[in-house]
Amino acid sequence: MTVSILEAQSDLAGFIHRLAPGEELVLTENDAVVATLKAVPSVQMPKKRPPPGLWKSKASILSDDEDHLNDFAEYMP
Repeated sequence: MTVSILEAQSDLAGFIHRLAPGEELVLTENDAVVATLKAVPSVQMPKKRPPPGLWKSKASILSDDEDHLNDFAEYMP
């Protein structure tokens, strides 16, 4: 979108809010480009943590022994 500085002065906020993410607003003065503004993607809130129990009955423990821990003996106190 291209507008003159005079047009932008009257409603700059309106021009900015009409931009799609990644779209540019080109400001001109006497038909010469003097500045560009680029819209950034909106800030998204981080996703909420999923509730517990989603993996219930999807994973199973094959053995309930501690023999597999012997491989890590040198790392354990």
